[in-house]
Amino acid sequence: MSNEEKAIKATYFSIIGNTSLALIKGFAGFFGNSYALVADAIESTTDIFASLLVLFGIKYSNRPADDNHPYGHGRAEPLITFLVVGFLITSATIIGYESVINIQTPHNLPKPWTLFVLGAIILWKEYSFRLVMKRSKETNSSSLKADAWHHRSDALTSIAAFIGISIALFLGKGYEAADDWAALFASVFILYNSYLIFRPALGEIMDEHLYDDLVEEIRQVSHHVEGVIDTEKCFIRKAGMKYHVDLHARVSGDISVKEGHDISHRLKDTLREEIPELGHVLIHIEPN
Repeated sequence: MSNEEKAIKATYFSIIGNTSLALIKGFAGFFGNSYALVADAIESTTDIFASLLVLFGIKYSNRPADDNHPYGHGRAEPLITFLVVGFLITSATIIGYESVINIQTPHNLPKPWTLFVLGAIILWKEYSFRLVMKRSKETNSSSLKADAWHHRSDALTSIAAFIGISIALFLGKGYEAADDWAALFASVFILYNSYLIFRPALGEIMDEHLYDDLVEEIRQVSHHVEGVIDTEKCFIRKAGMKYHVDLHARVSGDISVKEGHDISHRLKDTLREEIPELGHVLIHIEPN
């Protein structure tokens, strides 16, 4: 299965899971007198649209290079990540605003059975986070990583809701707003996670160097290619699920231009064979 297929499959998993949970949370929150659960449902609803955006971004960013996009369409992925972060910020703002309103509004205690619903949701969302995060690492997908953090944020808001409802039920009358405070706390945490997702995507767009381990791997592979004496500059920029590389390789100054050209092609082919996540590789030959 290709990286694109893995990423698409993980995104469909997110869409189906978020749709189901949004319905479960919405009904449980409405009938169980818990705004924390309703807030969770709001976040899951925005997660559905965010996952749809991720799906579009993955498919578009994996389109092949063309005359107008010689390096491919990979930069669409961090742009989609920015939109996903926008959904997170929007949901956090809505949850925070509604929490403040509900804190000031008298209402009934949450129903005890909502704790069982939340317990199941927490376990499912943590499992979803681990699964989608694993796929994001396998595919080098920044937008899939953002989608994974949606699951983790959802799990954490559910934990906050679980604590808030437990406090309200344990302490009884006068503490009905405990789950609303929990939802408010969760909204702040979602905003914090939004920054953690936004920062790497911004670095990707700005060609920030974050790939020391990959540079070292490229150098090690290069040293095993016949004719390559050493490597010098190595610049890497990420686009979608691929890493584009500019590498300076030192060869003997006594060989012909054709021999240097052949070494360049041999090095390029070896790198792309040994490190499949590499995309465009440009080799610059330096005489030793």
